[in-house]
Amino acid sequence: MRTILVLIFLGILSQGFSQQYRVADLKVQGNKKLKTSFVKKIASIKAGKVLDSTIIKDDIKLLKRLPSVAHVYFQVFPSEVENEYNVFYTIEENFTIIPSANFYTTNDNEFAYRLGLYEFNLFGQNITFGGFYQKDIYSSYALNFRAPYLFSKTLGLAINHQDLTTQEPVFFNNTTANYRYNNNSFEILGLYQLNFTNRFEFGVNYFTENYSYKSGAIDSGIPQELKVHKLLYKVIYEHNNLDYSYQYVSGFKSMLNFQYVTSRNKTLPEFLIGWNDFSYFKRLGKKGNWASRLRIGFSTNDDTPFAPFSVDNNLNVRGVGNTIDRGTGVIVLNTEYRHTLYERDWFILQGNSFIDAGTWRNPGGNLGDFSNSQNIRVYPGIGLRFMHKKIFNAIFRIDYGVGITQNATNGFVFGIGQYF
Repeated sequence: MRTILVLIFLGILSQGFSQQYRVADLKVQGNKKLKTSFVKKIASIKAGKVLDSTIIKDDIKLLKRLPSVAHVYFQVFPSEVENEYNVFYTIEENFTIIPSANFYTTNDNEFAYRLGLYEFNLFGQNITFGGFYQKDIYSSYALNFRAPYLFSKTLGLAINHQDLTTQEPVFFNNTTANYRYNNNSFEILGLYQLNFTNRFEFGVNYFTENYSYKSGAIDSGIPQELKVHKLLYKVIYEHNNLDYSYQYVSGFKSMLNFQYVTSRNKTLPEFLIGWNDFSYFKRLGKKGNWASRLRIGFSTNDDTPFAPFSVDNNLNVRGVGNTIDRGTGVIVLNTEYRHTLYERDWFILQGNSFIDAGTWRNPGGNLGDFSNSQNIRVYPGIGLRFMHKKIFNAIFRIDYGVGITQNATNGFVFGIGQYF
């Protein structure tokens, strides 16, 4: 009864009388690996500050976004000092040392796999560190370090290295060639959290691209061997107002990614590229969740077979195939309805029905390409999600998409985590 009265009291505070009541202390409980000092560092509620239910609500939403946190509750109790209250944050932690194993076949029916291991709460500070090894005809690996709150509540750092080698199709003159593609890169990013909903990333990436011809069509204007050193300057802006409750998500998120890539090679010239993902999530009833993502992107419109935007199963259109086309502009809409079919203790079975639709601008083309029926792909489908409540991103997904536009295909797409 005492807690209920205090919660009613908090409602009054948010309506204009909050200057009368202050926070005696913030107390964190339920956490084991996650450090209490870290929670207090990123929380906006502090001892001595005005007691405000709006600030508490924002803290709860922020904490639920962390990889280490499955859920958070709060309580408010009077302290021994008049007009001062203790605020309690009760945390349900995620298990955050996550191995990954993906197995699949390539277009050449070669067996391929990726094995990885990531810790998402290193030292109890929500630092992500890990990497993966991939065998997909060729060997690849990556190492990643990300600490959003390394220096303060607003300043962090990310460092990434990858040596990725794949077999890539290159499209020109209505023909296709297969190239061995290698990208060896080192990246450093500064992370800045402006406020609860807005953050920025600024950084530079030094990388080497290496193309080697393997099979398929040949053209005198398309080199069979190509090695280029490049610098990539990156700016990311994210507006995030999502609210999480276990498998359910609600709210709006927008992420802008803008890059300038330098080059001294005319075949792979310098270019600008930018895209924005608009995401919207809405709870429907007790077990339903509507999720949508709209991506709009453009790059410098060079007439090159190495255009940056690709049409791919694992990126944008489920069922379309692996890198079936490329372009210098993209508009893609993914929308799906997710429904919890079964939930007990830690296990959740979720079903979904979706429509993925996209269109591309051809390299060197114009905006009219977006309405060209040959460039439009529409793929409805269904899928399943097998989820663990207390392990971060422990979502195994399987989707089956069926094309209903020209020259359509169909197929399964497997992965870890929600598609978007």
